[in-house]
Amino acid sequence: MYLPPHFEQTDPAAIAALIEEAPLACLVAQGTGGLLANHLPLLPAPGERLIGHIARANDLHRQLAEGQEVLAIFRGVEGYVSPNDYPSKAEHHRHVPTWNYEVVHVQGRISFQHDEHTKRAAVGLLTRLHERRANGAAAWRMADAPPDYMAMMLDAIVALRIDITGVLAKSKLSQNRAPADLDGAIAGLEARGDSALAGRMRRMRDTTSASPAGE
Repeated sequence: MYLPPHFEQTDPAAIAALIEEAPLACLVAQGTGGLLANHLPLLPAPGERLIGHIARANDLHRQLAEGQEVLAIFRGVEGYVSPNDYPSKAEHHRHVPTWNYEVVHVQGRISFQHDEHTKRAAVGLLTRLHERRANGAAAWRMADAPPDYMAMMLDAIVALRIDITGVLAKSKLSQNRAPADLDGAIAGLEARGDSALAGRMRRMRDTTSASPAGE
């Protein structure tokens, strides 16, 4: 990933927050038949790991060797930024369009687990997290499903674990712009209805301006 120093994100809390907010990863690997890309939710786990599961019918667990290197890409907010949003455009017109975004690349070595205990644990952790967010106290539980049906569904999946070997994160949020132009970009995005990206840029701006060094 092209990563200029002023866009590099190194704060572990910010990286963890992005993965939590955007858990659907694009998992990229070199398979026996060429490049493979799968989209699946992954969950950070103790011991510098990611866990998840795939359908047994998915050839990924047959095409990758145990311990093979993979890349999981987590994409956060993103959007188009117009030069018209910069107040300084009226002064010199020395601006071009750009695209702002946040992304985390997690490299690691993958392994697959076929035993029911591990598969049940992976599904349980994922569903517990997302069900609590979606339904609160009324969250669906695995025990809500008939045991024979749950056993059949677990038999149809394969659990996976990725032991993390490296992390690169990028937050390209116009932090390289003059304060007035950054504010203009935020206002322009809000006016066009992109409140998610505008809000993330505003938080970045406010956090940076509040830091002791102003950086």
